[in-house]
Amino acid sequence: MELPDKKEMYTYEDYLNWPNNQRIELINGQIYLMAPPSRIHQEISGAIYLQFANYLNDKKCNVYYAPFGVKFPEKNEKDIKTVVEPDIVVVCDKSKLDNEGCKGAPDLIVEITSPSTARRDRVEKFNLYEKNGVKEYWIIEPELKIVNVFTLQENNRYGRPEIYTEEDNVKVSIFDDLVIDLKDVFS
Repeated sequence: MELPDKKEMYTYEDYLNWPNNQRIELINGQIYLMAPPSRIHQEISGAIYLQFANYLNDKKCNVYYAPFGVKFPEKNEKDIKTVVEPDIVVVCDKSKLDNEGCKGAPDLIVEITSPSTARRDRVEKFNLYEKNGVKEYWIIEPELKIVNVFTLQENNRYGRPEIYTEEDNVKVSIFDDLVIDLKDVFS
């Protein structure tokens, strides 16, 4: 898909002024157009959101679903060349929240892959989230009914993923007692 007025490097201001009829992400100054999610994608996203929302109902953390902007400032608060819209975001530090979403690393991010986003989710966003300190990153592969869970280690790198299938329960590492039942997610 052709980008209007293609530039070498886009800014947060460009992102904010983008036509409202197009969903985009800005990653390291590059614009990525987002295709509408599939029905299966929406069902998985909704099922995960509900489990997190039910658990977090009386807790200090909040869960959000796309579209919800996550901004990663570069050198200072105003130098933003990356804004992503993960499928699910959990934020426990309310000082990171603003009217547009979250500034800085959320505690947990879930991305649900599609043919058009799989590479970006597995490579670019993996590196982006690791670099910025997202504590837990889930990559869900709907076609395989698999969840890959990456947890930030003491060396500020993601370790090997824990891999779960539709029959498993996922213990969410950022909480003491939250377990996500994947039968409910993939049913």
